[in-house]
Amino acid sequence: MARTTEPELWGHVHWLTVLAAQGSYTAAARRLGVSKAAVSQRIAELERLAGVPLVRRTTRSVRLTEAGLRLVEEVAGAYAQIEQGWARVRDLAAQPCGRVRLTAPVALARQVLVPLLADFARAHPRVHVELDLSDRLASLAAEGFDLAVRHTFAPPDTHVAWRLCGSRSVLVAAPAYLHAAGGPTHPSELAQRPCLHYPRPGARPLWTFEPAGGGERVTVPVGGPLAANNSEALRDAALLGLGIALVPDFSARAALADGRLVEVLPHWRAVDVFAPAIWAIRPWSPHVPLAVAALVAHLRARLGEQP
Repeated sequence: MARTTEPELWGHVHWLTVLAAQGSYTAAARRLGVSKAAVSQRIAELERLAGVPLVRRTTRSVRLTEAGLRLVEEVAGAYAQIEQGWARVRDLAAQPCGRVRLTAPVALARQVLVPLLADFARAHPRVHVELDLSDRLASLAAEGFDLAVRHTFAPPDTHVAWRLCGSRSVLVAAPAYLHAAGGPTHPSELAQRPCLHYPRPGARPLWTFEPAGGGERVTVPVGGPLAANNSEALRDAALLGLGIALVPDFSARAALADGRLVEVLPHWRAVDVFAPAIWAIRPWSPHVPLAVAALVAHLRARLGEQP
């Protein structure tokens, strides 16, 4: 076996830091863009050369030993400086280039982001966007994401955030359903209607409304044949005439425009169901890669909120 030189070891140590952040060989391999076997082999070689165990393996997770933790802590600052230095050098190019790892909720990404990313790719051919569709709230820095787009009430104050655009919740139903059952004239009537709702863990399904011009709020317990944690599913169920759905405006926009859905109780506004804005969020760092800045600027320009 060829002897591993010290410069080659620095890559091994970097892989150990990624493994520590990801918590599993599978996740680390995905983050590094290599096979799980390759990560395992590198870590085993690093342990052999160090002469001490660095990783404690179990059937479900990976934890670093005291020696492994000490090594990761010692080199974390150096690798952060290398990453920032490399990003600054890349930004000397005449146009943005490199990879941007972006995470976004499934429905929002499919309905809003993908068309915008297609335009961005044509405008910036040297930037490769890696889009992760997940409703799970990822730890951006730990999982290696450069940017997140979130439909949220308030971005975390530990991150840098840009407001991309506003959003509102809309109550919708299919014309055939309204023709057969009649449309409600007041939010209180929804308690006796089949309502398609987004379930919240440990919370009773309640919808709160206020008059569009301001006034006293009305809270209504709702229920129906379907609850789903995806606004596309709720919209599609409403299109099939299953009941009245409350969804974010971006989920219903196309169906409202072509008449396949009708807005219900348009003079009332849903409160605190879905967030009122869409944000771009990134982990704080002293340097913003040019590719990330270009993507944020593109999203802001296309979604209507100017800097």
